[in-house]
Amino acid sequence: MKLVFAGTPEVALPALQALIDSRHEVAAVVTRPDAPAGRGRKLVASPVAQLAEEAGIEVLRPVRPREPEFLARLAEIAPDCCPVVAYGALLPKSALDVPRLGWVNLHFSLLPSWRGAAPVQHAVLAGDEVTGASTFLIEEGLDSGPVYGTVTETVRFDDTSGDLLERLSRSGARLLTATMDGIDSGDLVPRPQPSDGISLAPKITVDDACVDWSAPALRVDRLVRGCTPAPGAWTLFRGERLKLGPVRLAAGRSELAPGEIAVAKNTVRVGTGSHEIELGEVQPQGKKRMAAGDWARGHRLEPGERLG
Repeated sequence: MKLVFAGTPEVALPALQALIDSRHEVAAVVTRPDAPAGRGRKLVASPVAQLAEEAGIEVLRPVRPREPEFLARLAEIAPDCCPVVAYGALLPKSALDVPRLGWVNLHFSLLPSWRGAAPVQHAVLAGDEVTGASTFLIEEGLDSGPVYGTVTETVRFDDTSGDLLERLSRSGARLLTATMDGIDSGDLVPRPQPSDGISLAPKITVDDACVDWSAPALRVDRLVRGCTPAPGAWTLFRGERLKLGPVRLAAGRSELAPGEIAVAKNTVRVGTGSHEIELGEVQPQGKKRMAAGDWARGHRLEPGERLG
């Protein structure tokens, strides 16, 4: 089949590479426009654009995918199907109607669970033991189209959303390629999603990532892991933001008040609404990440000081 691939961030690269290596022809990619990055704020191409250019594939960068120039070029290419991985823009019906076999999205959840922008983060936040990825035919609704196939993935006890997404990006790439093969052969037919079991996964904001130390330790642990690497869990210390890396749960009930800090040798423990947790790495405002013990020694913590 002739394909036009749509995607933007690094998580889409395994799928794009798998399709380039497949029997199908990737005629072009659609990605978000170049964006400023780094200290110099120079315009930088998206990871998908960079890989496509290295492979000699045409790159389309519409500001909005309803632009007449983009739609005209897409019609000229005349793709059979358009696979999508984390493109980042809403596709209008005028674009959805171009490929004869539609647009097929790789979504990182077992639909209809966790429809939306942040399915992996929400799976970690909710304490799901199993999640996965789904390929589905895009409709105008939010991740509501019929499903072609799924792959499952166990959520490990220490997984961050970054860890989990990295594994899903690789298994999902294989699923997307197999889906393209099945659509091409006519052996694969999408099945409607069930009407029960629907859950939503809206984008996690910076405000959402603020730690509530009165919450149980397990919830604090899930919040930090779910927000790693983005947007990054945080708390306040002496009036300034302190970013938190993954924490460890301590045995026994806490003798510390919620947010209260205790330093012993190289460990930094913090009280929660249930058990104590042990901090891993932290990042003070304007500084690099460091071990919590180094941070505590540098700040000469006073007894009874608290986070939050």
